[in-house]
Amino acid sequence: MSRRGKIINKASAARSAYVERVLKFIDLEALKPLKIVVNSGNGAAGPTLDAIAEQLDRNNVPIQFVCINHVPDWSFPNGIPNPMLPENHAETALVVKQENADFGVAFDGDFDRCFLFDDCGVFVPVEYVVGLLAGIFLDREVGGKIVHDPRVVWNIQDIISQKGGVAVQSKTGHAFVKQMMRSQKAVYGGEISAHHYFRDFSFCDSGMIPWIMIAELVSKSGRSLRSLVADRRATFQSSGEVNFSVDSPDDAIARVLGVYSPRAISSDNTDGFSLVFSDWRFNLRRSNTESLVRLNIETRAWGSEPINSHLKAITGLIEGGVV
Repeated sequence: MSRRGKIINKASAARSAYVERVLKFIDLEALKPLKIVVNSGNGAAGPTLDAIAEQLDRNNVPIQFVCINHVPDWSFPNGIPNPMLPENHAETALVVKQENADFGVAFDGDFDRCFLFDDCGVFVPVEYVVGLLAGIFLDREVGGKIVHDPRVVWNIQDIISQKGGVAVQSKTGHAFVKQMMRSQKAVYGGEISAHHYFRDFSFCDSGMIPWIMIAELVSKSGRSLRSLVADRRATFQSSGEVNFSVDSPDDAIARVLGVYSPRAISSDNTDGFSLVFSDWRFNLRRSNTESLVRLNIETRAWGSEPINSHLKAITGLIEGGVV
């Protein structure tokens, strides 16, 4: 005897539960009138953003969204949505300026990452966003633990110290960060790749939670996103991740370490090689999947040499073996 089954569509209920969970991270009554540009990149973010916007509207939250590339389209007619790439910043930046928006948000294809632009359309490097979110959580939970990856750390560690929290370093990658967060019972974890992890979101990452928390911070503080990160950007500067395609990543890394290791104050091999000097540091690591070497440099404001000088010297070693 054959039995016929039936299809039950629970997508709507699942999305509603998701929206409810995301919005529990903020105080809806604290949100003030804001205009936010959202670039979904024709990925999966659009329908979920719509569901959040509808719930905010039902709660009379005065946020106006200006949406671009909003409809999901597997062919990605406007290019692959990777907001980490500088060449993908211009479209979001332009609309933010045209609309006089408070800030902009750009998602990757599956919206597990989000990237922010200030009211002038300037891309906000992720280490400053991680710092802001860490500060929010430590204001809520004194002495809490914050997990970060080793690539760019000084701004994040400084904020955690100021707020009385505990900084915990993890190897890069969601499996490692989530494992570290669970073992440490950390309230929040952030990677420079723009993955943000939350204890109260089952230690998982989310691209929707960060921007809504920043909206609350802008509302409560009465300050623009640009203002909130201005002093941090002035104090701690970074190169952004620079990738090099080389024949032998191991040889390239060995050349750099041969020159710089003897000069370093300290070193750390949590993920790749991090060398620390009096007023600057760098993290150098090879890709797990490609023949690439990835470099991040950061400096303190009072550094004797600009960041470009260090970048030029290390680039010479990686590419040609000369300083």
